[in-house]
Amino acid sequence: MKALYIVLSLLFISCGGKQEKTVPTVKKLSESVYASVTIQPDSLYEAHAVVNGILERNLVDEGALVNKNTPLMHITNSTSALTSENALLSLQLSTNNYQGSSNLLKEIKEDIETAELTLKNDSVNFKRQENLWSQNIGSKIEYDTKKLAYQRTKNQLKVLYNKFYRTKKELETQAKQAQNTYKSSKINTDEYTVTSKINGKVYALYKNTGEIVTTMEPLASVGSATDFIIEMLVDEVDIVKIEKGQKALITLDAYSSEVFEARITKIYPQKDSRSQTFKIEALFITTPKKLYPGLSGEGNIIIAEKNNALIIPKEYLLNGNSVITNNGVVQVVTGLQNLNEVEILKGIGAETEIIKPE
Repeated sequence: MKALYIVLSLLFISCGGKQEKTVPTVKKLSESVYASVTIQPDSLYEAHAVVNGILERNLVDEGALVNKNTPLMHITNSTSALTSENALLSLQLSTNNYQGSSNLLKEIKEDIETAELTLKNDSVNFKRQENLWSQNIGSKIEYDTKKLAYQRTKNQLKVLYNKFYRTKKELETQAKQAQNTYKSSKINTDEYTVTSKINGKVYALYKNTGEIVTTMEPLASVGSATDFIIEMLVDEVDIVKIEKGQKALITLDAYSSEVFEARITKIYPQKDSRSQTFKIEALFITTPKKLYPGLSGEGNIIIAEKNNALIIPKEYLLNGNSVITNNGVVQVVTGLQNLNEVEILKGIGAETEIIKPE
């Protein structure tokens, strides 16, 4: 190893006059992690239909501002409309049977009133005949006939009462069932209108009038109109260095000459196996004047900072742990580093002239 350093030292000294040289500088150094950046609206989601059908029409345009529960589009389905209509007819029929002027209960009630009058009359005749028979007046046949008529009418009235209460319960149940069926069909019909879940902006509409709609396909993209988040993809080798609250410096292709500050707010724990990256989110501290979904750029997440660090250009570092001086190769201990610069902790001083390796 010593022989290698001697050979390198002699080689660089012999042609040192032809090589670039510099001296370390003392300044603030920040170590950062690189991330690709995409801008997305906060609370962005894709609206889906909960039923299948055909898109009758979009009720809003792309770019429209909407409130929560604002209708976005309407879907038609003839089967659902017929089901709702049949449910309404069934409800009207069952309600009329239960409460209407010609309902079945009224007919039974009229039969009960007739039976009550008949029973009253039969009761009077039976009691009269019973009194006569107790005085040995009249015949046994007349007594038995009046008694039978009274008992028969009494039983008939009992049957009518039972029929009345049973029919009332059945009609009441049928009316409630018809009402529930109609409500259910109305709910299903209402589900054919897709509404916004948030106050925000419609960023995209994916279907045109007349196209088939399924529950599996998104119909619209809706998100916040004012608040945006920064989605950043970080390599798996760097994710362990990231913490919530760290500052990030963001550059966007649409604002190529500006740098925006942001703060890390969320780290997703699941790695994307396809890109071998982790997704994190940040919020702007200084926000651009205008933002649109999908704007792209780059970010540098500051993981460490140091004032008065002894810095050399990274291209002057040899094999990651040495520099070439006028006196030969010198081993150094490095500290913080970024893409272009590295901190030197030990090995050389601020006045040491170093030579750029070829």
